[in-house]
Amino acid sequence: MGYNIVDGVKYTKKHEWARQEGNEAVVGLSDYAQDKLGEIVFVELPDVGTEVEAGKGSAVIESVKAVADLYAPADGTITEVNEDLLDQPEVINSDPYGEGWVYKMELKDESQMDELMDKPAYEKFVVEEDEK
Repeated sequence: MGYNIVDGVKYTKKHEWARQEGNEAVVGLSDYAQDKLGEIVFVELPDVGTEVEAGKGSAVIESVKAVADLYAPADGTITEVNEDLLDQPEVINSDPYGEGWVYKMELKDESQMDELMDKPAYEKFVVEEDEK
């Protein structure tokens, strides 16, 4: 498979990851998604205070191949954005689960995190995606 799928985060079917920290979640793009997009050249971050809705676009990731929406993993409010990505969007390619995080959000309903995939479920999902 060759994709880095880490423990301790949840995954969406649109290939975002979310790591819950209390009533907040740190959100980013999975290694699988950054690999498919190729070299990331621009990130459009949401504004702090923006209300986001699960499954709706919340940021924009632009690569040399395509422009893709980053979808919110749950309902909530943006509390912080990774402004380093404005100058160094390629960090998402090199460290998607660390320095390449995109934003932090306050969760409106923490139970929505339970609906996301864990590592084994996401590994299976990615294999099925690659077979399409």
